Amino acid sequence: MSILAERGHARPATPVPAPLRPVRVLRGRRGEVQRPPTRARVVAGRRPAGSPCAAPRRVGVRWPWLAALAVGSCLVVTGLGLFGGGAQSAPVPERTATVSVKQGDTLASLAARFAPESEPGAVVARIKELNRLDRGVLVPGLPLTVPAADPAP
Repeated sequence: MSILAERGHARPATPVPAPLRPVRVLRGRRGEVQRPPTRARVVAGRRPAGSPCAAPRRVGVRWPWLAALAVGSCLVVTGLGLFGGGAQSAPVPERTATVSVKQGDTLASLAARFAPESEPGAVVARIKELNRLDRGVLVPGLPLTVPAADPAP
């Protein structure tokens, strides 16, 4: 017995409370900040693996720059068409001459010889039209009608 109980000054016994247990708060994973599901999880010391749902970052379109680039390229193409064409070639001559094909002659060489100031492609097309040629193969000795420029005075 205690000394107080012997003297008659005993107090009624109060129940002793049980030791408190810590309360657990449910908050998800410890130390992880809320992140969007499309963002890869970063762990210290490791590189993040590519997540299949992670979309690449899209850069905003700068419309004024695109419009300026389009207008500038149109101006360059137009300028080259107007000023870069060089000297205009003479039209294909109306006058024709009949020639015999020699060894090694081609339609382009005949066009350059008989209409030197005209565009060679147009003269070759006219030679094919005049002689009803499908291919550009020439046989030596074959007579051809070719456009011929007027002789110089």
